Amino acid sequence: MKGSAVTGRWHTARLLLQRFAFVALVGATFALMLLGKADTILVERARTVVVDAMAPVIRALSQPAGAIAEISDNVRDLANLRAENARLREENEQLLRWRDMARTLEAENAQFQSLLDYVPLPEARAFSIRVMGDTGGAFAHSVLVAAGARDNVRKGMAVLSGDGLVGRVAQVGRKASRVVLITDITSRVPVVLESTRTRAILAGNNSEKPRLIYLPAGARVSPGDRVVTSGHAGAFPPGIPVGVVSSVDDTVIRVQPYMDRDRLEIVRVVDYGLAGILGSLDEESRAAQAEALKAARERGKAQRLQDAQQSVPDGGEP
Repeated sequence: MKGSAVTGRWHTARLLLQRFAFVALVGATFALMLLGKADTILVERARTVVVDAMAPVIRALSQPAGAIAEISDNVRDLANLRAENARLREENEQLLRWRDMARTLEAENAQFQSLLDYVPLPEARAFSIRVMGDTGGAFAHSVLVAAGARDNVRKGMAVLSGDGLVGRVAQVGRKASRVVLITDITSRVPVVLESTRTRAILAGNNSEKPRLIYLPAGARVSPGDRVVTSGHAGAFPPGIPVGVVSSVDDTVIRVQPYMDRDRLEIVRVVDYGLAGILGSLDEESRAAQAEALKAARERGKAQRLQDAQQSVPDGGEP
């Protein structure tokens, strides 16, 4: 009887404790809030003591988790390193093959040039210039560079970036010059498709993707074909990277240039010693004008001499 009575009392006490535990917790919470408002210094000290007491426990519990995370990161890095190593080894072998091919082609090219008495292009003179600002907009694509006539910059010089052709020098001042980009509507660059050697003209249209025009009938053009300068018209030497074919439609073939107009900070102005077809035409026209002027002067002198002789009477003096 006594055991059953004790068990009943314990069960009753446990039920009462469960019923009033929530109320007790709520009361304790409000009491702590009031205590925190009344004495903030005491609460901060108690919080500091609790944190100091629990810090070793938290540190001891976090060490195994940190060790496991570090091991997992090391395993992941090791797998990535193995894949990267395999990729680099493959690229190295490919570069070695290309190096051997380049050496062979260089030797063959030297032999062909010696047989043809090839006259190489003059040595290029290049210097790097900072871009001062973008003077273009919706109707013009051009930039200003911080070099001019005092730096031996001349109209028609090629302008390159680290990726490829940017444009050409259009106007030269004493301390600054304006560069017309290959995307400008006035730009026309003779190019060639690197894979098929198909010639064309890269025509700017004031958009980020200029067009290829004047392609021969039946030309095969595919997206991804590299476009380089052809060297025709004497404006640019052959082989300067320009861009890749981005899209091919029935009537329009667009090219994505290598140069990025929004990221032009430092460019290289290169003097290849090429006057260009326009420069040669100007020289020929000036020479023809000089010859015509000289001939006119000779005719004028002859006519005046003849008139003077006719005005003198026979046997007399003028």
